[in-house]
Amino acid sequence: MSKPTPISGFPEWTPAQRMIEQYVLDRIRSTFELYGFAPLETRAVEPLDQLLRKGETSKEVYVIRRLHGDPEGPAGDDSLGLHFDLTVPFARYVLENAGKLQFPFRRYQIQKVWRGERPQEGRYREFLQADIDIVDRDTLAGHHEAEMPLVIGDALRSLPIPPVRIQVNNRKICEGFYRGIGLTDPEAALRAVDKLDKIGPAGVAELLATTAGASEAQAKACLALAEISAPDASFADAVRALGVSDPLLDEGIAELTTVVETAAAHSPGLCVADLRIARGLDYYTGAVYETQMIGYEKFGSVCSGGRYDNLASAGNARFPGVGISIGVTRLLGLLFGAGALSVSREVPTCVLVAVTNEELRGASNRVAEGLRSRGIPTEVSPSAAKFGKQIRYAERRGIPYVWFPGTDGASDEVKDIRSGDQAPATPAEWTPPPADLKPAIH
Repeated sequence: MSKPTPISGFPEWTPAQRMIEQYVLDRIRSTFELYGFAPLETRAVEPLDQLLRKGETSKEVYVIRRLHGDPEGPAGDDSLGLHFDLTVPFARYVLENAGKLQFPFRRYQIQKVWRGERPQEGRYREFLQADIDIVDRDTLAGHHEAEMPLVIGDALRSLPIPPVRIQVNNRKICEGFYRGIGLTDPEAALRAVDKLDKIGPAGVAELLATTAGASEAQAKACLALAEISAPDASFADAVRALGVSDPLLDEGIAELTTVVETAAAHSPGLCVADLRIARGLDYYTGAVYETQMIGYEKFGSVCSGGRYDNLASAGNARFPGVGISIGVTRLLGLLFGAGALSVSREVPTCVLVAVTNEELRGASNRVAEGLRSRGIPTEVSPSAAKFGKQIRYAERRGIPYVWFPGTDGASDEVKDIRSGDQAPATPAEWTPPPADLKPAIH
């Protein structure tokens, strides 16, 4: 068999990186639950007509099919695709289970997704997302849009990562402004402005003309709106200074003001109103969010989302919602690539119990069981080599303590192999310092 090679876009972390990832997931999960979000997991596949019905996503979807179809079985496997985000599956779940849910329904979902995009630093084809959403029946109160940045701010602040800045906008501001200046295709204008960071103002102006029918003056006005940014509600004065009026524009300004002011009261500096943020997916209808790590801005957003009023709807049933998603793999991949995260040891083991000889391995096993019963991660030496070799085994793996079972009536002893200190101990009483119990993330 030839030597296997990695598949681009499908990351596999080392054990040390995986421990960091699990630590990050535990902290995120804990914060989500503090805010009352309940866990949910949905299936990995969805019908293609569901995955493709909103937004420009057809190039991202992986279609699945059986290698050998069953001629006597049901057809249709090739009409399924792996989900590219968690919002669309969640909307489908809400519609299917609306009769069993209590509204407003708050859920978090930590799950892998798949996108067929070109792999690059921080962008993968298979990656882990951590989502929260709040969905209600018929109407969704605006204060839920203001709550999203608070949850994410607390979750990311609990992690050993650089500070973040959440950029917020409201699609009603953009759509109302575009209508106010006479554009008849606001969605095309939104998609054009969403590419501002990629193609620059001149490229966006050209795209506005060709896809949204914008005149030179209208394109200039769109770009002027996109330039507005403020850490407080002063963005509203800047928008009004452009001299455009529309009822939807006024509604969006009021909603975004609430989001910015709520965030400032909770965590000053967390949010900034940035009116270039549009989000390309068609289903967003209100607040939109993008999040950048300070120092990693060139890589774009690591946490995004927004409000959607029509994604979860069928006939007269309508379930508006708002959600935001942390790109866990994206965030960690950037930090791993920069060497910005490390762990104090590459195994969870705190104690290695030495084996005096193979006939006495049972005694070592009993010591390990006693320590594990008290929550101390412990393993038993794989061989009864000389104690010096067993200590070196622990050193190579970063295990801080070696336990020596007593023989011939002697007491057990435990050695801190970093300092060389060694003292008598019993499995029922000895406890390591809290800093040594689990690997520390730096």
